This record gives sequence, C-alpha cells and structure tokens, in this order.
Amino acid sequence: MDEFIEGWTARHGATRDQLLPLLHAVQEEAGYVQDAVVPLIARALNLSRADVHGVVTFYHDFRRTPAGRHVVKLCRAESCQARGGAAIEAAAAQRLGVAMGETRGDGAVSLEPVYCLGLCAVGPNALVDGRPMARIDTAALDRIAAEVAA
Repeated sequence: MDEFIEGWTARHGATRDQLLPLLHAVQEEAGYVQDAVVPLIARALNLSRADVHGVVTFYHDFRRTPAGRHVVKLCRAESCQARGGAAIEAAAAQRLGVAMGETRGDGAVSLEPVYCLGLCAVGPNALVDGRPMARIDTAALDRIAAEVAA
C-alpha cells in the first residue's frame, strides 16, 4: 500500500487538501482503510496520524474493516424513519442475519446505515450494492435477501 500511496501523491499532490481524495482512492483499491495505512497517509501528506484518523472515523463512508460481498445500506434520515424505517431496519437485520453496522460472519453481506439518499418522497429507501431502491417493504426485503443469498 505504501507504493500505491506514493504513486497517488506523485500524480495528485501531497497537500492537505488531497486527504479525502486519497482516502477514497485507498478504499477503492483495498476495499477499506486499514488502521495500518493511517500513518502512511499521514506521512505522505505531512499530517498527524490524529488528523487522518479523525477524518476516517468522522465520515460514515470510510470503512475500517472489509465489507461483505454485498452491501445493503438502509436510510436512517427523518423522512424514511417517518415512513416505517425502524421496522424495516429490524426486519432487514432478521432476514439478512446481521445487525446494523455489521458484516455477517460468512462475509456475504454488510448491513449499514446511510443518512439520506435524496429519495425522501418514496421512502423508506435503500442502496443494494450501490443500486438505489425505493418504497422498501417486507416484500422488497425478501427480494433483497434472495439477491444477496445468490
């Protein structure tokens, strides 16, 4: 990963404003931002490890552990919650066999929160492997569970 970071900074620059783009690139390359990479990024951008760690832990989109083969994100924003999002979340955890914010033991699926997909009028909403899905109900959860089981 050290070579990847060096190559990336050679192409894009090694300044403070490159932290977010570099973190996204690392996650794209490795699937997540390992704790061991934080000091490498800090050194490459002349930042403290605390600066880098703070950004990684602040933004929900950065993973610190590998995701499942399938990622199901459920909206937790107010509109989706008002349309039954909490019940959908509980049903999804049961059907997928994984708690919110976790990856199932077999690595097949991760269930994650997301805070607004911009589809507020047609909630509750989800992202399934990056694909938006609206009007999530129990039938939609059954289809999602079948899809991630395949």
